[in-house]
Amino acid sequence: MKKIMIDLDDTITYGGYLDIVNNYLQTNYTYKDLNYNYWVDDIVPQDKLPNYLKYLYNEINFYDYIKISENALETIKELSKYYEIIICSSYIDSRDYENCINLVSLKYKWLRQNLPFIKPENFVFTNNKSVIKTDIKIDDRVSNLTENTELKLLFTAYHNKNISESELKQQNIIRVNSWKDIAHLLIKD
Repeated sequence: MKKIMIDLDDTITYGGYLDIVNNYLQTNYTYKDLNYNYWVDDIVPQDKLPNYLKYLYNEINFYDYIKISENALETIKELSKYYEIIICSSYIDSRDYENCINLVSLKYKWLRQNLPFIKPENFVFTNNKSVIKTDIKIDDRVSNLTENTELKLLFTAYHNKNISESELKQQNIIRVNSWKDIAHLLIKD
C-alpha cells in the first residue's frame, strides 16, 4: 500500500493564528497585511512577543480557533481506503522552545477527535519533514516537499499564493487548491 504524508495546519485546517493575534492585540489585521509571511504572528511587535507566545502556548487552545478545510476529512477518509495515511505536523517554535511542546498534546487530541480512522502511531510531530519517506506528500510549504517522495502536492495557502507555477514545475511540485483537487488526482474509481 502506498503511503501519503499529509500536513495538518494550513492543509487539513486553516485560519486560527490571525484570529488569535487580533484577539490578543485588539487589532483587525487581515491576510493582506501579512505580505505572504509564513508566520502570521510576525506582525506581533517584538516587545509584546514573549507575552503573546506565553498566551498562545499556555493560555488558549489553538485548535478552538481553526477551521477545517472544505472536504478535507471526507477526502482523507476516502484516501485511507487506498493509501496508508501519515499525518505529519510541525510543532517547534524556535522563539519559545519550552512552551511550544504543549502543541503536541493539542494536535494529538484534535487528530484523534477528527480523524479517528487513522492509527495514532501514524501521527508524526516533527519540523523536519524531509526525514519522512512516503510516496506522496501534501503540504503547504515547498520546503516540506523537497525530499523522500515521488509525488509532491502543494496545498494553496495564504503564504504560498505568490509562488509561480514555473517555480513549482522546476521542483516537480503540483499545486492543489482544494481537497476536491486532491481526490481527483489520487482516487481512481
